[in-house]
Amino acid sequence: MSIFSLKGKTAIITGGASGIGKAIAQKFATQGANVHILELNKEEGNEVVAKINKDGGKAKSYECDVSRQEQVRDVVMQISKGKTIDILINNAGIAHVGNVENTTQEDLDRIYQVNIKGVYNCVLAVIPFMKKDGGCIINMASIASVIGLADRFAYSMSKGAALTMTYSIAKDYLEYGIRCNSISPARIHTPFVDGFIAKNYPGKEAEMFDKLSKSQPIGRMGTPEEVAYLAVYLCSDEASFITGTNFPIDGGSIKLNG
Repeated sequence: MSIFSLKGKTAIITGGASGIGKAIAQKFATQGANVHILELNKEEGNEVVAKINKDGGKAKSYECDVSRQEQVRDVVMQISKGKTIDILINNAGIAHVGNVENTTQEDLDRIYQVNIKGVYNCVLAVIPFMKKDGGCIINMASIASVIGLADRFAYSMSKGAALTMTYSIAKDYLEYGIRCNSISPARIHTPFVDGFIAKNYPGKEAEMFDKLSKSQPIGRMGTPEEVAYLAVYLCSDEASFITGTNFPIDGGSIKLNG
């Protein structure tokens, strides 16, 4: 654990019960971090924590809706008692498929509340603690932050905001030793992807999975673990010279497509 060690660091991971968030929580615990999962689904959060603790790691789960500022503040206060907060991973997010014409006001508001306001709420809650001893913030953006994706109007809006918030936070808190970066995945094979395919392409699951995989230049989807390893590095002391940067993990999608 001497390389990319997170030993003894307190890490908050939102949406840490499934997909990318779950993989990050597990890898962080393996690297020695004290993991705190903020998760809307209480049962799934407890399951991940139980597995981490069984494997010798340290983790706790908190039922929390990141779109509600008071809930976030209360949970962060619980976590911060007697300890610093070293890492925040803003991973919680929701998706939406549609262009501007078939995106309703309700759709837009729902995306905003979680994907934008949720990031704001969590950063706002941890910044006072990080200002004391420094810290690291990772915002989960997307390739949709920097390239045009069809039928992702509201989602792209929210991930563009996550990216630009990253730049602002990094700039504003340099003097406090707080680093802030973003990770921009392309299509990652998570339970969400399987559910999306099953819902929208019944009977053609294998065909659509293959098509979506091959839409990325590298010829496959990424894995949550691959994203988690990048997050481990960016939050480790070995990455202490890195801030205000977006890291695509996209199988060549941004530069090699088209």
